[in-house]
Amino acid sequence: METVVRGLRRSILGRTILSVRLGKTDFIDDPVALEMHLPGRRIDNVERFGKFMLIRLSGIAGGDGVERNEGTPAVLLVHLGMTGQLAPSPAAQPCGKHTHVCLTLDDGREVRYTDQRRFGRMAYLTEEPLALELTAFGADPLEVTATDFAARIRTRSSRIKALLLDQSVLRGVGNIYADESLWRARIHPARLGMSLNAKETETLRKALQDILKKAIVLRGSSISDFLDADGEPGEYQRRHRVYGREGERCYRCRAPILRQIVAGRSSHFCPKCQTAPRRRKVGSSPRARRNA
Repeated sequence: METVVRGLRRSILGRTILSVRLGKTDFIDDPVALEMHLPGRRIDNVERFGKFMLIRLSGIAGGDGVERNEGTPAVLLVHLGMTGQLAPSPAAQPCGKHTHVCLTLDDGREVRYTDQRRFGRMAYLTEEPLALELTAFGADPLEVTATDFAARIRTRSSRIKALLLDQSVLRGVGNIYADESLWRARIHPARLGMSLNAKETETLRKALQDILKKAIVLRGSSISDFLDADGEPGEYQRRHRVYGREGERCYRCRAPILRQIVAGRSSHFCPKCQTAPRRRKVGSSPRARRNA
């Protein structure tokens, strides 16, 4: 998402939306709101908030000197889901088969949202409902401090893989980078957060941040049909150490990479480098022994 946001920020900042054309709208909170409130808006900024894109909008004076939309700040919130793409295209270029939103700009281009599965989301929000929407999300993984990260991980009894993907804990970490970070830190995805010691927790935080930063530089990982805002595939998939490598040899120890469902998600890991947590024997807990 950060890659797409940076590309759009370079490309469409300062442009004005002239009109809106919609196709299928089952992923849009209120399609009528887009058609009513987006025309005349200037794109003031494009930001990332976890897995959401925030296209910040303002009113703009038209050629007649009249201020459109009364200048009330608003945001177009966009979630790309698993296969969504948002990118500018020449207006004369034919739309792809699964293009569902077209925002005509004042420079002859259209910002097009394309998504075959339509698992994403789009919503027009003013500041108050936006603030309420974003309160449910956790810390930014690129900015979280060592103290905050440890507090969010080591106080919880959920599996570490689930915690990394939990948007109320850390916003914006996806399945690929969770697996890659856990491999780098030598932590099994089924370990409980509260079982990690201070050193392991800090190693994981640094691994996560380093991997995310490198992935951003390389425009992300192109799995399936991912393209950035310039229509280019990412390159970080060439650096994957475990994700998508089931049965291949671990780059560290040469053991075969495994794929299992952990916390409801497909997880790739090395069974030798990432030691699995021990299973408690029935009746081995202090309470069970007291009641024996």
